[in-house]
Amino acid sequence: MSPRRHILVTGGAGFIGSHLVERLLREGQRVVVIDDLSTGSRTNLAPVLAHPELRLIVGKISACVELPELVAEAAAIYHLAAAVGVDLVIQAPIHVLATNQHETEVLLAQAAKQPCPTLVASTSEVYGKSEKDVFCEDDDLLIGPPHHSRWGYACSKLMDEFLALAYACECHLPVVIARMFNTVGPRQTGRFGMVLPRFIAAARQNAPLRVFGDGRQTRCFCYVQDTVEALIRLLNTPAAYGEIFNVGGTEEVTICELAQLVIRTLHSRSGIELVSYEQAYAPGFEDMRRRKPSIEKLARTIGFYPQTSLQEIIRRTAAQ
Repeated sequence: MSPRRHILVTGGAGFIGSHLVERLLREGQRVVVIDDLSTGSRTNLAPVLAHPELRLIVGKISACVELPELVAEAAAIYHLAAAVGVDLVIQAPIHVLATNQHETEVLLAQAAKQPCPTLVASTSEVYGKSEKDVFCEDDDLLIGPPHHSRWGYACSKLMDEFLALAYACECHLPVVIARMFNTVGPRQTGRFGMVLPRFIAAARQNAPLRVFGDGRQTRCFCYVQDTVEALIRLLNTPAAYGEIFNVGGTEEVTICELAQLVIRTLHSRSGIELVSYEQAYAPGFEDMRRRKPSIEKLARTIGFYPQTSLQEIIRRTAAQ
């Protein structure tokens, strides 16, 4: 990549985006961030806000009058801007759907004119209600009914994938799709329902850790720096263009086990409180019992394996 050109990061003031921006700046890149700060914040970028090679543009992608020039001058684009979090999906479904589809469409249309290598961040939610033990990128997807807003979020991200691959096919856009599984670490907020920061905040106060459902649902967590490493390798690997990749950890844990590990790691006196989904969210809320990614394709293509254990993730996240 030419040092005279910048890297464009949408959602760069968010949790994952801010870590990505820091990494790119450390590598000597010029970085332009577009973020409307609806879920991100300037605080996330505080360590680098004064960096001479960083420019922050506050606003929506679709409202950015400079977007054509910014894309034309970009060496690569990381599209991380999205409405995320179970609470937000339930409370503001129109905002979620409009943000996740329209902003992506506007950005891809500009990127295809160059064409500019683009990574589109997707989510494990697109696997829907599948009951497979391990999710692979070429699996059939099983989305739930439309009157549950959770599946609207899943469909909005799935449409982002379809659109990105359509641009790859029709306009030869070099695009990579990263389906991320429960990325966690410093700067993640519990404001929109993210489980690990909620647990850590409660454990610090010796308050009960509220586990939704029966707590036997399992997840795999990936440290944010490991995720960032995977995203950078993917966009720097032409063999990844036009493909979908799971990005996540493989250390499977039940949510009750996660709560117990947080309590032990932080030497907390907290207990665990089971809360029904009806109490936590709304009647009829559907959850996935298991969400474990296969990362074999990722490993084959970029040699990526997550490096950080779950207990170390908890320590580092709690130390923020």
